[in-house]
Amino acid sequence: MSNSTQIAGVYLLTADTDARDFDAVLDVVQHALNAGVRVVQYRDKTVDVQQRLQRASRLVALAHAAGALLIVNDSAQVAVDSNADGVHLGRDDGDLAQARSRLGDRLLGVSCYDTLANAHKAVAGGADALAFGSMFASVTKPAAVRAPLSLLTEARRAWPQQRIVAIGGITTDNIMQVSRAGAHAAAVLDAVFGAKSPAHAARELILRFDEGRCRYEEQRTTV
Repeated sequence: MSNSTQIAGVYLLTADTDARDFDAVLDVVQHALNAGVRVVQYRDKTVDVQQRLQRASRLVALAHAAGALLIVNDSAQVAVDSNADGVHLGRDDGDLAQARSRLGDRLLGVSCYDTLANAHKAVAGGADALAFGSMFASVTKPAAVRAPLSLLTEARRAWPQQRIVAIGGITTDNIMQVSRAGAHAAAVLDAVFGAKSPAHAARELILRFDEGRCRYEEQRTTV
């Protein structure tokens, strides 16, 4: 498996968009990268496979120029063909073992929702990163099942070799909670794409995540 330690801090998810607005997505991603974001996940359920490959390739170039990772949502094949750093799969996105084999040394992230049982299966399937959520009420997925913050702490203790990612409803007001609970990374979408200044929002999210991470580390050394 790849060096998953690069999955850290603010983890930016891209917004769905039509073809004429994709340049706007690239612009927001560039601002976020300039602000210090080092993981971007391309998610887009509105276009066909060929368009997804073209868009993923453009994002890969942007991310790699900044020294950041580019993860593709849903499709291991698109991840490989676009030279992305990995793929993230949900419960309906195919067999994990097949994806692991196809990816080679690329990263495999898996949605584990609100249970450690899902994480057990993901690790057995070769996952590098385990995503839990929705941690908070989500604008993007308002009906998503909620996961407790304690799940992040438990997962980090149970799987020290995997990266723990928090997702769902994360904003500048609550991001410190997830890093303080042990998340290696916090996935955000609307907190950056919905902000008046994506760069300012990304910087603020990074600062607050890092503050929570420091508190988590302090707790570990005093327990």
